[in-house]
Amino acid sequence: MTQRTLAGLLAVPLLLALWVAAAFESLPYVTYNPGLTVNVLGDNDEGKPIIQIEGKPTYTDDGQLRMTTVFVSQRDAHNHLFELMKSWLSPESAVYPKAAIYPDGGTVEEDKQEGQAEMTSSQDAATAAALTELGYDVTEAVVAGVDKGSPADGTLQTGDVVLAVDGTEVANSDELVDAVKSADAGVPIEFDVRRKGKDLQLSVAPREVDGRAQVGIQVGTQTTDFPVDVTIGIDPAIGGPSAGLMFSLGIYDTLTKGSLTDGRTIAGTGTIDAAGVVGPIGGIQQKIVGARDAGAELFLVPPDNCDEALEAPNEDMRLVEAPTTHSALDSIKKWVADPDAKLPTCGDDAA
Repeated sequence: MTQRTLAGLLAVPLLLALWVAAAFESLPYVTYNPGLTVNVLGDNDEGKPIIQIEGKPTYTDDGQLRMTTVFVSQRDAHNHLFELMKSWLSPESAVYPKAAIYPDGGTVEEDKQEGQAEMTSSQDAATAAALTELGYDVTEAVVAGVDKGSPADGTLQTGDVVLAVDGTEVANSDELVDAVKSADAGVPIEFDVRRKGKDLQLSVAPREVDGRAQVGIQVGTQTTDFPVDVTIGIDPAIGGPSAGLMFSLGIYDTLTKGSLTDGRTIAGTGTIDAAGVVGPIGGIQQKIVGARDAGAELFLVPPDNCDEALEAPNEDMRLVEAPTTHSALDSIKKWVADPDAKLPTCGDDAA
């Protein structure tokens, strides 16, 4: 055996060892897999209703409204090449760069705390959205900021609660924006506002920007005192804001006579604001798989997630676009009455 042959034979196991070590080296990627689903109309692990409401009569529903989740590997997870390839090849999983999911400098505990804070905020917004749908006045439009040099600068102030625009009451940011957009540029608008407990009437002449009237303010929606006490008993291990839509539907159903679901299983996802507007979430494809496996027949999708949702293996489960709590309720009621009803379905140009 020559010296070169011996060297070659010795190099092979060393190369194999290096390849194996590289394959099991932790890589900066995160995996997404289908998570559990929870019927918000059901009971928690303590045997108590997940949605508990005091102050108004409540009603049960033998159907299911399922919030959906995603199993996301933690920032300190050891995701090696084989694990990542398995998730990447699976039609039900996904792989993302860690930097796109977790900001630098954070910790696992901080991630959990942030998720819990988002969950709590989503529950408050869901309560406001449901109560608004039931006819309660529980939201206000508020000035969140004023652009320097804008028509509103020096007249409106951050923190002003806008009660009406030109005599028309506004209850949230969308109504305030629509009222200003419908005005004529250069013609003064009368704002009825509450500032530090004092009612004022202020006049601002909007200017035209991109063909629309604007006064130069950022707006938001804040909640007032609720007429009921709502407690949502979800496992604290579940965090994030993406159950907001399903919470709002569950609260509405609990406060309404009859069965919203007609005994059927409906799932969905989406953030919610106090005005009932549904926002996008992450992991839509994995959530659809989880809902499908839980037996859901209808899945409510945030509009911004519709394109991605169409790529998920949903089988016979209908994917319905839900831009608001009101739209979601309308779709559910139509579908319960007629499973073949025309709905704003993801992928339908008429949606």
